[in-house]
Amino acid sequence: MNNFSYGILASGALGLKCVASVYQRRQVNFVLTDRQSTAIIDFCKQHAIPFFAGNPRNGKAIPFISAYTADVLLSVNYLFIIEKDIILFPKKYAVNFHGSLLPKYRGRSPHIWAIINNEKETGITAHLITEGCDEGDIIYQENLPIHPAATGADLLELFSVRYPSIVNDVIDTLESGNPLFIKQDESKATWFGKRTPEDGAINWNWHKERIYNWVRAQAKPYPGAFTFYKDKKVIIHKIEFCDDGFGYDAPNGKILAGGTEPVIKTPNGAVKLLNIETITPVLFIKNEQLQ
Repeated sequence: MNNFSYGILASGALGLKCVASVYQRRQVNFVLTDRQSTAIIDFCKQHAIPFFAGNPRNGKAIPFISAYTADVLLSVNYLFIIEKDIILFPKKYAVNFHGSLLPKYRGRSPHIWAIINNEKETGITAHLITEGCDEGDIIYQENLPIHPAATGADLLELFSVRYPSIVNDVIDTLESGNPLFIKQDESKATWFGKRTPEDGAINWNWHKERIYNWVRAQAKPYPGAFTFYKDKKVIIHKIEFCDDGFGYDAPNGKILAGGTEPVIKTPNGAVKLLNIETITPVLFIKNEQLQ
């Protein structure tokens, strides 16, 4: 069994959990993070771990990491896409941990896209880092079910439980000296892009099932799916199907029942808005229209 040294690229709460977990068992020579991940920065300061906070692209991190060595780079929830200079830096391997069953759902926010697309499972994949997006050989993969009511936050909580264990299992595999690498099947690859709060607009011409998935995928603490009513933004964190009747020729987005939990018409059924966020209280009026 080898005893490797590590450099870790990490962001956010998920990244912090994995940095802390690896630090307990292995030699962490440095950490790369972003300036907003203050908890990771504080952890590094408390444990005297050298760190670089900021965008590493265009060679900006090389003067920093060149002062250290690492047999393996581990990338967990890292904010930035890394370039060849960092990919080639470790003596042995550069490994990324991605929240999907690669080659499906390459790219950003894969767990959010999986819910939007009504997938019944997702997963976590450890793979070698290449210059292509999430294209490297697979070292480890674990399937995780998606409950029909699960939100994006629910999956993130599940990731926070499984990621540290998986990271350490992969470390053990690499240090065993005989890791198995499996090439990804490019014919099955899918890719989905970065999401922003502005991408959450609901199209009431969608079927109710897609709207349901759209809402739960982006529910709190994510920015939320949204619509407009009388030019006011309405963020929606939860809906349910209901059996209120309507005429097929009524416009989609019509308010079938008003109040604080309105019922809205879609092409194939009605939905009730249960968890609504607005700047000021809104009372929805029957027969009016969402925008």
